[in-house]
Amino acid sequence: MNIDSEILQILDQMPESLKQELLHYAKYLVENYYQAVSQESSLPKKRRSGILKGTFVLPLPDILMNLLKIFKSIWNECFSFRYSCFYLAN
Repeated sequence: MNIDSEILQILDQMPESLKQELLHYAKYLVENYYQAVSQESSLPKKRRSGILKGTFVLPLPDILMNLLKIFKSIWNECFSFRYSCFYLAN
């Protein structure tokens, strides 16, 4: 038995006063449902990734670029065959 036929079967057994109350309650439920659905669709969707998109301006400032060059040169020296990080520290 599907839900529609079950509802109709119960409605047939109800007195008119209960049917009237049920009608008001059903209208209330439908109205609240459509309000909730419209509010969900009108809310702006939050970004899951790329939260910081647009906050950085390229090209990067000179100070940061110089730091990146220094880091890259240290990195290359640490992993070259001639040097090790321990050797550079001494």
